[in-house]
Amino acid sequence: MQFRIACSLLILGLSLCSPAWGQGVGQQRAPLSDGGSSNSVPPERKVPSGVILVKGAWSSASDSVTPVPEGGEVANGIFTDPYFGMTYVLPPDWTEKYKGPPPSDSGRYVLAQISPADTFTGLARGTILITAQDLFFTPVPANNAAELINDMKDHLRADYNVEIPPTKTRIAGRSFTFLAYRSSVARMYWYVLATEIRCHAVQIVLTSRDPKLLEDLLRDMNKMKFPAETNPLAGMGGGEVPVCVKDYARDENMLARVDPILTEHRFNPVPVRIIIDKEGKVKHIHLLSAFTDQTRAISDALEKWKFKPYRLGGQAVEVETGILFGRSPRAENR
Repeated sequence: MQFRIACSLLILGLSLCSPAWGQGVGQQRAPLSDGGSSNSVPPERKVPSGVILVKGAWSSASDSVTPVPEGGEVANGIFTDPYFGMTYVLPPDWTEKYKGPPPSDSGRYVLAQISPADTFTGLARGTILITAQDLFFTPVPANNAAELINDMKDHLRADYNVEIPPTKTRIAGRSFTFLAYRSSVARMYWYVLATEIRCHAVQIVLTSRDPKLLEDLLRDMNKMKFPAETNPLAGMGGGEVPVCVKDYARDENMLARVDPILTEHRFNPVPVRIIIDKEGKVKHIHLLSAFTDQTRAISDALEKWKFKPYRLGGQAVEVETGILFGRSPRAENR
């Protein structure tokens, strides 16, 4: 098993292959998939009479043209996400059967859940989970993708064994942090890859009971494509991708601010990403998780905000930043 993993990683250009062992419970949970061996869904349940269903917090944006992280999709065997600039051709006879949940109030996204289709004839099954964590709002003390993976490794459950600790590698021309671990009890293996794009930690989690399948999927990831501007911060600014700057909505950068008037007393955090144009006006508003009344009140207020233009190399450029309304999400006790 160790030889097999080492050979795979040598193909990817890795130089560090010493195994490590980790214990604990943490915020970043390891996927507990069974490798795609079950397609069962819960039976339908009827709503009891006299019960009114109220829609919960959801994501929304001020326009339908500007890409948002959750806007990715699988079509014709290809996963694309315009916000992250990702393109991934799925392995033959793999597909997305179910859409993921809406973004969480801590900025966690499930971008795609990919598994073998009904026409799959391979000997082993598995899953490909593509997620993203907004580094502006993460409750985990991590400033980048590498720190997030290290935190995952440090807080794996006691019955999970780390086979290859967080290691730098390159896939599809990008820098990734790679982690491999397994569960002897469940007889499952996980390969985790993470990279930074636009101040998000984008993670690709490969899961299966067959490590050979994971090695094949890992090599196949080299076919992924990323535009040049999808670097950790963004691009040149003012072009297709704005520069992302944490906590830019500070008093010293603002010329006008109006606080939202929230009529309902709710206790959920409301993370918001905004894009500020070259003149300092709010160009785009993306609420990751908010109730309808919160969306309306916060959007009305943000449209009146005015910033000092953000300058890069002496030129005014567009900037993307995050703002948290309401209470801050807390990491679970460790």
